[in-house]
Amino acid sequence: MTSMKTALGVIGVMMLAFATGAVAADLPDISLPAPRMEGGKPLMQALKERQTLRSFSEKKLPPQVLSDLLWAAAGINRPDSGKRTVPSARNLQIVEVYAVMESGAYLYDAKANCLKAVAKGDLRKLTGRQDFVSSAPLNLVFVADYAKMKRTSPEDQMLYSASETGFISQNVYLFCASEGLSTVVRAMVDRKALAKALNLPEQKKIILAQTVGYPKIDGR
Repeated sequence: MTSMKTALGVIGVMMLAFATGAVAADLPDISLPAPRMEGGKPLMQALKERQTLRSFSEKKLPPQVLSDLLWAAAGINRPDSGKRTVPSARNLQIVEVYAVMESGAYLYDAKANCLKAVAKGDLRKLTGRQDFVSSAPLNLVFVADYAKMKRTSPEDQMLYSASETGFISQNVYLFCASEGLSTVVRAMVDRKALAKALNLPEQKKIILAQTVGYPKIDGR
């Protein structure tokens, strides 16, 4: 009986893995246009206009804006070394950026400048407990890969992952201020449910989420 239960358990895991892979395979990756690294508002003006807004239009972000946003968040600004627009302790580059949209969830690949398909379907409602997350065009999810910090103390692991997430989030805030977008960073996330939906392994931990979109005007 025990061996039968074990066999059934193994089969169940294999079926789940196959289904997950099939779903991800059914969702194509998104190639992004080259990010624009010039223009925008002056830094001091962007700092002056930086703010949290919780009102979002359902209008989708154009591919160019999405590319620029992700590059600002955690893109590579020094191709010769692979270093990013945000500082990272010992250049471990601990935090990954996931983009959750109506079509599915994606992992931002800064080197390839694309969004790698992770899970098909509208998972936006899982990215937070506020009403607007399910209709805003984009929810970013910041995920720390603790496997990159094996030789780091638990205290420093928390410090590194939190500080790097903060740097990324602030870059998003400044980009949104420059581009006239609404954004809010959020800690109210059902991390267990979202991690399962994103097929995250145990060593990857969700830190925060951040909603981005155009401001809602006249109820639209």
